[in-house]
Amino acid sequence: MPTRDRLLALVVAVVWGLNFLAIHLSLEQFPPFFLVALRFAVIAVPTVLFVPRPEVPWRWVLGYGAGFGVLQFVFLYVAMDTGMPTGLASLVLQSSAPFTVVLAGLLLHERLSARQAAGVGLAVAGLAGIAAHRAGLDGGATLLPVVLTLCGGLGWALGNLCNRQARPARPFRLMLWMTVVPPLPMLALSLVTEGPARIGTSLTTLDTRQGVLALGGLLFTVVVATLLGSGIWTALMSRHPSGTVAPFSMLVPVVGTGASWLFLGERTPSVELACGVLVVLGVLVGSRPPRSYPPAAGMPVQETRSASV
Repeated sequence: MPTRDRLLALVVAVVWGLNFLAIHLSLEQFPPFFLVALRFAVIAVPTVLFVPRPEVPWRWVLGYGAGFGVLQFVFLYVAMDTGMPTGLASLVLQSSAPFTVVLAGLLLHERLSARQAAGVGLAVAGLAGIAAHRAGLDGGATLLPVVLTLCGGLGWALGNLCNRQARPARPFRLMLWMTVVPPLPMLALSLVTEGPARIGTSLTTLDTRQGVLALGGLLFTVVVATLLGSGIWTALMSRHPSGTVAPFSMLVPVVGTGASWLFLGERTPSVELACGVLVVLGVLVGSRPPRSYPPAAGMPVQETRSASV
């Protein structure tokens, strides 16, 4: 994986880590299912009107949208709405990385190198350490929100595999058309479970301080996290093996936990900081390119072609 693409993956991790703060602000105003529908509808409407459909089979568009757009955010938003701390949510959702690696091996027969396995192992150990410490804190997440967030990570992993299989010539178009899938089913689910009254109240009180902050959070989620972050992620997943790209998502909880401490006052104990170092180390080890050796005498030198953005 070229250094440029590794830096792009790092940018996505930072953006997605900060996005948990934006989600927290939005959930203070909007019910969770309606917020998922609203988040993607803002992008889906202009996409259908002005963006040509990507030249990939419909099954991969629908699968990407269902996994990444519906399953991930349904479970994540409900978990956060029912008491999942913002920092812990950013951590547990990164279960998508090992889910992706395992599912890619089982379903796509992608081979995992020893270096990648070691890197994922280190990062998972760091994530497990943070989760174990957080589970023992007073006021920590109950079992149900944690399980819901794990289900969101599995949904993200399924979306990653569909993205990988689509192999679009224009990855950004695929990302945009993925947003067409969630709005209608999520709006229907919101009307049935959350009710028109709750939806209406969230829309008619946007002139309050809470409403303005919620709109700001929604703007960050749509423009920065979805258009910028997901667009870069889609491009990276389309030209690199899933096991190479997915471990970068393990950096998200490091950013999310730190930002939650800074802006929401969620204290980050030293043991969690130490575990966060393990996460960073694991990503660096797992994404490091293999060492190249000079060819033996008489052997031809093969040209290596790097992917372009």
